[in-house]
Amino acid sequence: MANNAELAAKLLRAASNFFRAVGEQNPELKEQMTTNAEACELIADRVEVDPLGVPAEGDNPTPDQLN
Repeated sequence: MANNAELAAKLLRAASNFFRAVGEQNPELKEQMTTNAEACELIADRVEVDPLGVPAEGDNPTPDQLN
């Protein structure tokens, strides 16, 4: 059975795929959707590697990546 971190990473990767698909269908949103997808992938990677880790100062997604 998957643990919470594994499920969270899968959910974030699914969200990333969704954002990329929306960006492909809406050129005016593509840049923002790509940014959102990259933020989801970044956090998915972190959750898989170190589920309880705390990002280093300055190593967090930017506010633009979280919109």
